[in-house]
Amino acid sequence: MVQTIDSLTTSAQESAEKLGIQKFDIYGSAVEETSVKVDSGEPDQVKASQRSSISVRVWNEENRMGITSTTELDPEGLELALKTAYEASFFGMKEHVPDFSPEATAPLESQVDKVPQASVATLIEKLVDVEKQLLDSHEAIAGVPYNGLAQRDIERFYLNSDGAARYEGGSYASIYLYTKTEQEGKKPRSAGSVKFSPGFEKLDIEGCLKEATEKTISHLNYQKVKSGKYLVVFSPVAFLSLLDSFTNIFNAQNILDRQSLSTPESLGTPIASPLLSFSDDALHPENIAKTTFDGEGTPTRRVPIITEGVLTNFLHSAGTAKRLNAQPTGHANIGAKVTVGPHYYHVFPGQKGDRTLSLDSAENVIFIDELNALHAGVQSLQGSFSLPFDGWLVNKGEKISIDSATVAGDILEVLKSIVYVEPEPEITPDGVCPRIWIEGLSITGE
Repeated sequence: MVQTIDSLTTSAQESAEKLGIQKFDIYGSAVEETSVKVDSGEPDQVKASQRSSISVRVWNEENRMGITSTTELDPEGLELALKTAYEASFFGMKEHVPDFSPEATAPLESQVDKVPQASVATLIEKLVDVEKQLLDSHEAIAGVPYNGLAQRDIERFYLNSDGAARYEGGSYASIYLYTKTEQEGKKPRSAGSVKFSPGFEKLDIEGCLKEATEKTISHLNYQKVKSGKYLVVFSPVAFLSLLDSFTNIFNAQNILDRQSLSTPESLGTPIASPLLSFSDDALHPENIAKTTFDGEGTPTRRVPIITEGVLTNFLHSAGTAKRLNAQPTGHANIGAKVTVGPHYYHVFPGQKGDRTLSLDSAENVIFIDELNALHAGVQSLQGSFSLPFDGWLVNKGEKISIDSATVAGDILEVLKSIVYVEPEPEITPDGVCPRIWIEGLSITGE
């Protein structure tokens, strides 16, 4: 597609001129993906797919906007999409009409980090070998019902009638392994691991195998936990999944729609412990799905969201930024309507606290490794959550797996109850984050 971005721009301009359209923009993405799954040493599922989505927006003489989607990038398909979007514009909204981003033509270098894909045979051979090693690692591991090895090539582009023309391409690979145990007189236990990398050659398959094995074995000897208030340690994955369930706190579109725990006046107010800071950073070196521009062509950047407990910024599209007298932040997604969403979190210590905590010395703390049922257990507009979790009761470094329990709380209270942010970060698919210690969370045992 990188060779065609110039010809695509020319073709779009010619079609628009032919139709008498003065103002338009086009955003598109294409994904080529190969994935494999195995079962008991045999290939179970092999998939190869090519997916593309293109959104075409047109503004008419009354500055009302219409949008359509297409998968055709040839001149005929593009002309039809422009014509359809123009016709739809006469039924478009009259207030808060989306506009071009003021930064859509700002200088930006194209980023192309594509790597050659491995063959399907190589993927299957590797996954069969890993499954066997996992099954052989402990007699209690009866199966690996959820597993997959995938590689993807992604291309994105944005252009508009004001001369914006952006393109980027990248590759990444992923593996996940999720086990199931069978022991006489005991409940089945499960655990897993996920790893991502810029390509198959750099994928930490051994790390994924080791983590899945160790977690599974650590959950075999489980005990019930008493209900009560505990000092709780969130793993990076668990904390980021909780944070991501309450993005309405810092999502400008949610705030304008009054679907948020924040208001425009919340900026500059303390909403978390001063020990916590975090940013959204699409360009973070550890983000393998790096993106340099959003759906409106706005360059992405590091956006501090909470700085030492204080709400510092909202995430914006061009439209929300205009309405709230701010700058676009590069977080717009183009669809039937413009939405706002995060890219990649970076959580790190804020102010230095007066306590230093460690799982090696702490007594009677709950270590939450993974939160489950987030789709059902989070009430994002109330700020509350009640979620089952996988984790351990930890006493001076000794971990005992928890049979079955839920953690409940209010997100704003949780953020203010952080008592320690560990200095060492861990890299996860959703961001970079250390372990987070929170005082007085409600744990309900079975």
